[in-house]
Amino acid sequence: MAATLHEHALFAEGPVMGGVHRLDAGIEPHAHDFLEIAVIGAGRGRHMTSRGEHALQRGQVIVLRPGAWHGFRDCADLTVANCCVSAQALQAELAALYDIPMLRRMLWTDPVASGTHGVAVTSVDPAAAEEAIAEIVLLERGLGAGRSGPGRVLGRLVTVLGILADGRGPGREESAVHPAVAATIARLEEAPADPWRLDDLAQAVNLDPAYLGRLFVRHVGLTPLAFLARLRAERAATLLAHSALPAARVGAAVGWADPTYFARRFRTLVGLTPTEYRRRSRSAAHPTESGDL
Repeated sequence: MAATLHEHALFAEGPVMGGVHRLDAGIEPHAHDFLEIAVIGAGRGRHMTSRGEHALQRGQVIVLRPGAWHGFRDCADLTVANCCVSAQALQAELAALYDIPMLRRMLWTDPVASGTHGVAVTSVDPAAAEEAIAEIVLLERGLGAGRSGPGRVLGRLVTVLGILADGRGPGREESAVHPAVAATIARLEEAPADPWRLDDLAQAVNLDPAYLGRLFVRHVGLTPLAFLARLRAERAATLLAHSALPAARVGAAVGWADPTYFARRFRTLVGLTPTEYRRRSRSAAHPTESGDL
């Protein structure tokens, strides 16, 4: 299969897609420039990420941020249900999902925590996993038959996310995102290549820099500049997969002008050097029919 799956090729019908797959073979490691939620059902297999290889268990939920990579091997009648969301839509028409604390934790906070390389693996009750898989089946059927309008697709997505969030059981209490944090995130997402300093970000929202930093850690799980680094890594991964720009120019385009520093930061955040990431993204010629694992 193609080792990088691209949003522009897969989301022709809208910002959400879904599918249920039964695997009896491996899926080569591949990256995404969109967000993917994979729900594991019955069967067995192993999951590969930048942090190693682990046996899969029924009820596991894998969330991959744009730019993250994973693969499957040694699969035997393994059910994997995917719900994929456009990265552009998460910054636009689906941005309101960030304001829901339990979804913010699932889709943003946990996958971007230090050392995750953009991949979060958690578990839900197997019954919740089966319920979510059933909803993804309905999403897939509706999209395939052209019967689902934008409202129904959004409703199905929120239902899937709600089932998975509830299935994780009680967790830490989380409040609505602080307005200063939301404003800072919007500023960083609009211009990630700018030479941001914590003092500048804090001044823009009329807060003490240390206080803004504490707010960010509370609501995002990262400091403002660590969040910026993750954002730059995701943008760089997209450029490496989509463009012919030399790696050094990719780094400069996202705000890391020093090629050595860019390579080091990218590897820390993604788990591969920029050269390795680009080679992996172009190492296979033909996508699979399903194309969204």
